[in-house]
Amino acid sequence: MISAASRPYIVASVPVLREHGLAITRCFYQRLFAAHPELKNMFNMPNQESGTQQQALASAIFAYAANIDNPDALAPVISRIVQKHVSLGVREEHYPIVGKHLLDAIAEILGAAATPELLAAWAEAYGLLAAALIAEERKQYQARGVEPGEYRSVTVVRKQQESDTVTSFYLEATDGKALPAFQPGQYISVAVNIEQPALRQLRQYSLSDAPDNGHWRISVKREQGSATAGSADSSYPAGLVSNLLHDQYQEGDVLWVSPPCGDFVLPQDDGTPLVLISAGVGVTPMMSMLQSSLQQSPQRPVNFLYATLNGRHHPLKGELSNLRRRHGQMRSHIAYEKPADDDRLQKDYQQQGYLQLAQLPDALLPHDGSYFLCGPTPFMQIQRDALLARGVATHQIQQEVFGPSLLQHLQ
Repeated sequence: MISAASRPYIVASVPVLREHGLAITRCFYQRLFAAHPELKNMFNMPNQESGTQQQALASAIFAYAANIDNPDALAPVISRIVQKHVSLGVREEHYPIVGKHLLDAIAEILGAAATPELLAAWAEAYGLLAAALIAEERKQYQARGVEPGEYRSVTVVRKQQESDTVTSFYLEATDGKALPAFQPGQYISVAVNIEQPALRQLRQYSLSDAPDNGHWRISVKREQGSATAGSADSSYPAGLVSNLLHDQYQEGDVLWVSPPCGDFVLPQDDGTPLVLISAGVGVTPMMSMLQSSLQQSPQRPVNFLYATLNGRHHPLKGELSNLRRRHGQMRSHIAYEKPADDDRLQKDYQQQGYLQLAQLPDALLPHDGSYFLCGPTPFMQIQRDALLARGVATHQIQQEVFGPSLLQHLQ
């Protein structure tokens, strides 16, 4: 709990962070990487160049300050941060480094407004947050039986194109041992070495298969960009890792991966209908949840709603069709924004244009359902608002919380 002496300074920081938060985080990352360039190996460098990473940190700092006396609101956000840190191998000794450069950035951007009292208050607040994260991350590492940053090697035993932009990689442990169990909805970090510039990059990919199939599967979308860094336009182009995976990794190759992480997971069957709503590559954790529910709770109704551009951009389409034919308790509704010439209405998709929940019957969106959303942040916000307008309670809706959407989660 923040001290009474520091609390007013943290609360007073909220409007300042709203105005200057992005400038502070930009300054922070510049200072951090100048002093510790090795930490670039832990950060998504294309997101650094696009500003996404800075916006995400600014949102997190703002959310922390705005909810300093509301730990219940912060708890789910902190849980997501812990899971991400474990997948990245964040260690205890990283926290003092981050703290120093964050306080230095606050002092530089705010100038005379960064009084000793304000800086002392933020040093206390950061110390409390760091201690909580360190303690929880230590528990998570111990539960997984790994040291921070300890990755294991897996072999690509099968590579399968799922759509024009998505390819699945089936993974088995290189040492022949069983891979750790995971919960439907979790992800792994994949470490890839980039030759130019010399850099290791980590990316998180959802496990897109059921947990009990004897392998892991990730289904990776090829992001627009080039696999060759160092171009005139960008040192770290978008798609840096996904293009390498698509173009250079074949069956028999070895990848280094983290343990499964993430708390956006399918809970035990509570007797309510399950409704899975996704768009784009957000379908990947939903396929894991879908398969797991159909296998473990064969009586539980499951409604699967999905939106994408058209059939050529619909990953795992054949797998979804097979599941629908085999399981009578499953319904699906597919929206194609711009159907291709060979896409057939009612067979391949049921709705043209964007997914419009307001137009769907209660049979697909039951009032007592358990809802899971995954996809681009604007998509999830639109669907969440539509569900609330239909009378679905907030506690019935679970969604991924990444980057700038932290603030939406706390509203």
